[in-house]
Amino acid sequence: NIPKDTDLVVLAGYLSILDGEITKEWPNKIINIHPSLLPKFGGKGMYGMNVHKAVIEAKERQSGCTVHYVNAGIDTGDIIKQSFVPVFLSDTPQELQKRVLEEEHLTLVEVLKELLNN
Repeated sequence: NIPKDTDLVVLAGYLSILDGEITKEWPNKIINIHPSLLPKFGGKGMYGMNVHKAVIEAKERQSGCTVHYVNAGIDTGDIIKQSFVPVFLSDTPQELQKRVLEEEHLTLVEVLKELLNN
C-alpha cells in the first residue's frame, strides 16, 4: 500500500510488473527508468542484459535510457526524459550496459530534481 500523501514513487531496478489498479490509483505519481530508448526494446522480457543484447543484435548506433511514467502496460507510459549513449561496433552487451547505467544514474537524478521542484 502506498500512503495517500505520497508525492512520487520511483522504480529503479524494480523488475516486477505493477498491478494495473495501482497505476490507475496513482497516475503520474509512479516513475520508472528503463535501459533503452523506449519504445524500442521495451516490454515483456526486455530488462537487464536482454535489452543490451537486443540493441547490439539490431545493430543500433545509439542506445540510452528512458525515464517514464508507469501505466498499466509494460514500458508504455509517457516519456519524461531520454538520454543517449553511442553503441560502438566493438561493444559487448556488458560494455554497453556499463555506459547506459552511468547515464541512467545521471538522468534519474535530473528528473527527480525537476519533478520534486515543480
